[in-house]
Amino acid sequence: MNKRIKELADEAEKYADYHFKGEPFWTEAYEQKFAELIVKECAKRSGELGQPEIGRGLMIHFGIKE
Repeated sequence: MNKRIKELADEAEKYADYHFKGEPFWTEAYEQKFAELIVKECAKRSGELGQPEIGRGLMIHFGIKE
């Protein structure tokens, strides 16, 4: 697995553990946070490459707030 993807997965797991540990919604929380982090990473990278409108479009498309 790509190092950055692993870092994002770990961050999503910590989020789910902190907010939903032992609850039936843990998996859903983890998956949602992981997807959100990936979209944010893509949006950030598009801005770094001089295409911030693509990043904004991704955030809007997926309904993610900054």
